[in-house]
Amino acid sequence: MTTDTATPSSTTPVQAGEPVEYLLHLADTSLILAQRLSEWCGHGPVIEEDIALTNVALDLVGQARLLLTHAGAVQGRGRDEDQLAFLRLEHEYRNLTICELPNQDFGRTILRNLMVAAWQQPLWQALQQSTDRGLAAIAAKSLKETRYHLQHAGEWTIRLGDGTAESRLRMQRALDALWPYTAEFFIDAPFDEQTAASGVGVLPSKLRCAWERSVLPTLTEATLDVPAATPFVSAGKMGRHTEHMGHLLTEMQYLQRTLPGAKW
Repeated sequence: MTTDTATPSSTTPVQAGEPVEYLLHLADTSLILAQRLSEWCGHGPVIEEDIALTNVALDLVGQARLLLTHAGAVQGRGRDEDQLAFLRLEHEYRNLTICELPNQDFGRTILRNLMVAAWQQPLWQALQQSTDRGLAAIAAKSLKETRYHLQHAGEWTIRLGDGTAESRLRMQRALDALWPYTAEFFIDAPFDEQTAASGVGVLPSKLRCAWERSVLPTLTEATLDVPAATPFVSAGKMGRHTEHMGHLLTEMQYLQRTLPGAKW
């Protein structure tokens, strides 16, 4: 991969001692969701949505590239975006668990996009004020893309939820399955607390109200019932993944592990 012209490598780096895990958490969430969305290429319900999901995936890959490049520079071990993306072990990935779950049908994919984009939008807004100028620049660029992702997913959620009896049933089943994984969005991990204390990051717990203001009205308009809260909290951001993650990485990492150091 070639480095994006908006690379943050020339900006002020994160200060020594600040965890790289925070940057990897942001990067991996975009990267793994992009990998899942790429599975829709050529399989969308209509050509417009095939292209739309592919474009969302490309936006997320772009975000991941910038963040991984920045994380590599901060880490200072000479690892570039490709090495960080493709050559880590499963437990070293810090993505939100919901991103690694299988797509299943179109409605479930759309609903997951809604939930993740509604979390990323206030996150990028807040990170524009980061004391790490490189991260702030990435956040500003990502925010513009995420606004479209949220709009696209919201419109389809309403269309499917308030559509036929079959489409509403599928959307409700998807919501029931995905909703418990959203608790992880707002858990403050140690790396969140450290970066927030220094002004580099933002506490996920502070994003809940903005997320609910975005998601709940959309679900109401879609005539979907919000599931009750459960004690379950997934922990992908801490490196504890589902059984689906290993299968996803097997496909994603195949070329790099088969032909180490390959360039194209």
